Amino acid sequence: MADLKLALLVSDSDVAEAAGAALRERYAFVSVRDADVVVALGGDGFLLHTLHEALSASAPKPMFGMNRGTVGFMMNEFDDGDLPARIAAARTFTLHPLLMTALTVRGETITSPAINEVSLLRETRQTAKIEIAIDGQVRMEELICDGVLVATPAGSTAYNLSANGPILPLQSDLLALTPISPFRPRRWRGALLPQASVIEFRVREARKRPVSAVADQREVRDVDCVRIVTDKSISLQLLFDPGYALDDRIVLEQFAS
Repeated sequence: MADLKLALLVSDSDVAEAAGAALRERYAFVSVRDADVVVALGGDGFLLHTLHEALSASAPKPMFGMNRGTVGFMMNEFDDGDLPARIAAARTFTLHPLLMTALTVRGETITSPAINEVSLLRETRQTAKIEIAIDGQVRMEELICDGVLVATPAGSTAYNLSANGPILPLQSDLLALTPISPFRPRRWRGALLPQASVIEFRVREARKRPVSAVADQREVRDVDCVRIVTDKSISLQLLFDPGYALDDRIVLEQFAS
């Protein structure tokens, strides 16, 4: 445990910076490059940002988040006591991001990873009209809606849950396909798809009814079609305290009032 090398990344909030200062007084941190584990101090948004930064590394380091933000759904509780021992005892969950490939009406092709979800959203007052194909087969010729999203298990409790999508256990190897304010078919609630699925959206009347595609925090305007796959070549590891891990929180969330 004494040999565990830790790096510390801190969000720019006053609360997080004060907690970071307290940790630096107790522990000797190293650079991210030299670390075994990265400690991320902030909220869920900061952890998501840190995970995206890690995607550019050839071998992303495991991350142990501690909540100094608001919700902290994907974070452990903050405690500055015996951090190396706590991390050594943590449970590991491996996440694979989505990869979005978007073709715009101008002919540009843009790729972007997403850890939580990829969402398509109407840009104007007019509803979007979207064709949905799974593994090369059209499953819905026209969804009239405000939008539609594909969520990973880790992201299923975020925007997906707000759009009345299902909560997915981390071990499920599933993706949630969830409509956002569907008008037709009015009663369609979405679908659960195998993680290996290739999901394709084609925007009907793309110039008249413009649609943007958002991969987590990156937006691509005026898309014509969007392809989404799970990128198994990338593995991100999140560490959680035993008994208070993300899968436990996902179960608890399903019984929340």
